[in-house]
Amino acid sequence: MTWSHPRGYDPMVACSTLWHERTGVSIQWDKRSLQDFESYPVEELARAYDLIVIDHPHVGQITAEGCLEPLDVAGREAERAALAAGSVGQSYPSYNWQGRQWAFPIDAASQVQAWRPEALDAPAQTWREVLDLARQGRVLLPLRPPHSLMVFYSLAANLGRPCGTDPLHDLIDVETGIEVFERMREIAALVDPACLEMDPIAVFERMAQAGSRFVCAPLIYGYAPYAVAGFRAHRLAFADMPIVGSGGPAGSALGGTGIAVSAFSKAKDAAIEFAHWVASGNVQRGPYAAAGGQPGHAAAWEDKGINAATGGFYKDTRATLEGAWVRPRHDGYMTFQQAASDRVNSGLASGHQARGVVADLVGLFRESSPAGR
Repeated sequence: MTWSHPRGYDPMVACSTLWHERTGVSIQWDKRSLQDFESYPVEELARAYDLIVIDHPHVGQITAEGCLEPLDVAGREAERAALAAGSVGQSYPSYNWQGRQWAFPIDAASQVQAWRPEALDAPAQTWREVLDLARQGRVLLPLRPPHSLMVFYSLAANLGRPCGTDPLHDLIDVETGIEVFERMREIAALVDPACLEMDPIAVFERMAQAGSRFVCAPLIYGYAPYAVAGFRAHRLAFADMPIVGSGGPAGSALGGTGIAVSAFSKAKDAAIEFAHWVASGNVQRGPYAAAGGQPGHAAAWEDKGINAATGGFYKDTRATLEGAWVRPRHDGYMTFQQAASDRVNSGLASGHQARGVVADLVGLFRESSPAGR
């Protein structure tokens, strides 16, 4: 099971075809919408599929539920060391929880900047520049849950005051939270209100369509296919996140996906074999990238041919990926992520006081702890 977008589905099908030719093992892939992919219970997927593409914030939940098979099997230490060495930012360790490796990164992403190179001389360098473009009606920002919370995270961390990841402690200090929320309120008032219902794909489609007036999405999960000439009417370019604080393009909320193996599978060994192979550097920079994937291995990110085909997508966003912030991963986090995103959106849409919104976020985070439920 993977997610329903050419970037998520096509490379898995292409690599599985090659795998069948190599080994005789057949793998069939199903897909779910992006929204379902982010919220559907992993345990239900694990009972239906041998291989599952997951987000790293699921690892606490899946550890508690016992629904995935650890991938750090004996005898393959050298292969895993190579995967760890090829991690883009914290992609590989983000799937490590309680001393075990639950998935291998096959897709690396964080909130970066998308822009239209034929309409702007250069991407925005600072948040002030973003606001100037927004006042001209030229900016979109995906704020559909959970992306509103991801923007909150990225702004806080770029200010040098990242949110906490341990639910036994506060998510964020109140004054920082207020500053972040007010920054979000400012830009939300300048962009199309439809942004509250838009995910990254919806934003990219509007930016890339013929005649679009939108030229910048300042915090959005990068999608390399939109940087390929001919993919849409307008080719999009990608750059490091615009700076709010003073520490460079650091603190963007890490995204991406990893491949995991079901604990209920009757073909665990074969599934683990495929997971090691598809996450490896040669496959990631070869058939995986060629089929439209956005690889999770540095061998692909550093490949000159792959960068040329995507207008420099990987080299131009690498610094943001290397400085990305890893979300909380405890059992209970996924419920918090949805509730907190909804609270941010209701606060933006209804003009709620920032202090009350932040207090609610802090309270929801405390309640997400296994001890608080």
